Amino acid sequence: MDYSSSQAEALARIAAAGDLDSIERLRVEFLGKQGSISALLKTLGGMSPEARQAEGPQIHALREAVTAALADAKAVLEAAALEAKLAAETVDLSLPAPELPRGTIHPVSQVMDELAEIFADMGFSVATGPEIEDDWHNFTALNMPESHPARAMHDTFYFPDKDGEGRDMLLRTHTSPVQIRTMLAQGAPLRIIAPGRVYRSDSDATHTPMFHQVEGLVIDKGIHLGHLKWTLETFLKAFFEREDIVLRLRPSYFPFTEPSVEVDVGFKLEGGRRVLGGSGDAPGHGWMELLGSGMVNRKVIEYGGLDPDEWQGFAFGVGVDRLAMLKYGMDDLRAFFDGDGRWLQHYGFSPLDVPTLSAGVGAVA
Repeated sequence: MDYSSSQAEALARIAAAGDLDSIERLRVEFLGKQGSISALLKTLGGMSPEARQAEGPQIHALREAVTAALADAKAVLEAAALEAKLAAETVDLSLPAPELPRGTIHPVSQVMDELAEIFADMGFSVATGPEIEDDWHNFTALNMPESHPARAMHDTFYFPDKDGEGRDMLLRTHTSPVQIRTMLAQGAPLRIIAPGRVYRSDSDATHTPMFHQVEGLVIDKGIHLGHLKWTLETFLKAFFEREDIVLRLRPSYFPFTEPSVEVDVGFKLEGGRRVLGGSGDAPGHGWMELLGSGMVNRKVIEYGGLDPDEWQGFAFGVGVDRLAMLKYGMDDLRAFFDGDGRWLQHYGFSPLDVPTLSAGVGAVA
């Protein structure tokens, strides 16, 4: 057999192939299991030693030449294909810049981030807990046993089934159960905020069945109301980014704190709208109820697994949605949950406006 002419013919066909598919078909034709060169290799086994010595090197040389030619042709065609693809994917830098991203951060998420930034600077950590809670953590451990009248203040969503210990299950009415869970898990000293969703059966312009709340808890030795007032004053000045915030503490009642105080913040009228700041008692000024707080009740500290003679603390709670309404001028809480893209586009925040104390926690809505 004339192996030289077979090789020349094969190399000529490979050189004439114009695309990768043709190269692959030639590879199968020559070197595949049923290929012509593979068939020649199989004949070596039936040859005499003399014939094998004479024709073997020629057959192997034919296979190596065809294999090398196929590889070279494939490399050239792949490089040409890559060049064509790169040429087609060039970017025209003279085109106008694309539109800014249309997605925005919801005001509640923004305020949550602002709260975490402010309290982190004061040494607080963020604690979380389940939204489906049991009766003991939500009420009993917070000094509200079954017969306690304060339970009537909470319009609670109960589940029909009980847990494994026979306790009623419910959607938590406040984030205070997180305080109990954290005390039991971490002990003292403790400095946490507990932001999250809470649920009560109520709905109007200033109330919704689901809303957001943040509670704060400090447990340490020698804690008193002065520490509470300083913490709230520092927080509100940083959050509203005003130094003229004035607080007024009024005696109140909450079953889980003793003494309990309502916190009012001074406001003044500007353009018919309440703006926080001012003395609160001057003409055109007034007081706005903002949050509840107090010293942690001794029984609650005991339920948290701590000795109330050794450890004291304070707690406070405020609605995140209410803070957002006051700071960013929103007048209807229900709009927070309507899912109206126009409302969110107007009141939402840029994902790049991350709250920082150095640059200011607030952002341009």
